[in-house]
Amino acid sequence: MLQSLTGFLVETLRETVAEFGTAVQDAAPKVLTAVVFLALAYVGIKAILFVVRGVLDGLYPEEQDLVVELGVAVAGVFLWFGATLALLNIVGMTEIAASLGTATGFIALGVSYALSNMIADTVAGVYLLRDPDFNPGDRVKSDPVTGTVSSIELRKTRFENDEGDTVVVANRDVEKKWTKYDAEAAADASAAGPT
Repeated sequence: MLQSLTGFLVETLRETVAEFGTAVQDAAPKVLTAVVFLALAYVGIKAILFVVRGVLDGLYPEEQDLVVELGVAVAGVFLWFGATLALLNIVGMTEIAASLGTATGFIALGVSYALSNMIADTVAGVYLLRDPDFNPGDRVKSDPVTGTVSSIELRKTRFENDEGDTVVVANRDVEKKWTKYDAEAAADASAAGPT
């Protein structure tokens, strides 16, 4: 009885090791391909982000580095997500890749809806930062305030009103309608006095 139990355990161990060896042999090409893909993806994504950063640095002046960083971050997220889906396909997890892609689409839709005001502020901020007629130091009338533009940020613009107070306005509200006052015409009108 002891000999048959020992024989059974030895046979079970031999079969387990053989199956494990076969599984490792079958998985080795996929693992090697995945490692090579990850190395190439890393180098490729770093190169693409370097080019994106260079292009955006050329388009935006130094004081608008926040826009450059946002663009590089968004590009990086999309590139790494695509690389992850491709990696899952390489290792044979195509169903998981498809499910992950679909689920991420729904999550992104929900997040974009929840952050719609923030996204609107950011897009308007990019437009305001690129607008040559809207700069810090300009005297501007926007819906809730008339004053001098102190700073333009990605999500909000700061004004200094006539009383010297700082007024912060969401960029989506500023971009809707604003009027720039000509500094020379305003100075001439105040020097001329009432007519």
